[in-house]
Amino acid sequence: MLELAILGFLYDTPLHGYELRKRIAALTGHVRPVAESTLYPAIKRLEKAGLLARTTEPGAVAAPRHVLTLTEKGRGELLNRLAEPDRRDITDENRWFTVLAFLRHLPEPAAQADVLRRRLAFLEEPASFFYDGDRPLAAEELDDPFRRGVLTIARATSQAELTWLHATLESLEDAADS
Repeated sequence: MLELAILGFLYDTPLHGYELRKRIAALTGHVRPVAESTLYPAIKRLEKAGLLARTTEPGAVAAPRHVLTLTEKGRGELLNRLAEPDRRDITDENRWFTVLAFLRHLPEPAAQADVLRRRLAFLEEPASFFYDGDRPLAAEELDDPFRRGVLTIARATSQAELTWLHATLESLEDAADS
């Protein structure tokens, strides 16, 4: 998720590490805070793999700043990761939001729609946080008001996402047809 966010933000514009960290934190920080001890090793891995380049610019007030730029190989890697997200990127809500934040970079509406259809298929599978054996339980079946709350909130969130997915897929299919 972190590497995808790095690639995604650098796809638009070169950034220095501090600005990149702020943008990633705004996207995912409420779930997983981005520490320097996590971000900079990920940057070094991507740099070593030839996916991004680092240049040094003079600092306005302090020390020189390292500016990160996505390479052509990095652009290709981002597009591959977006077109073929890992199953966890589809099923984990936080990872999904990271994919979704950069899905616009896929140039073809059909490719974007393929990814959305995978998410739609996942959301349409019967599931719950609580089960009776193998059978998923609905909120109405629970006596515990807190567990019922979990399922009620999850259902509302899923319904909102399903509505958005159907509308967006329709729009993408219209764009592909024209």
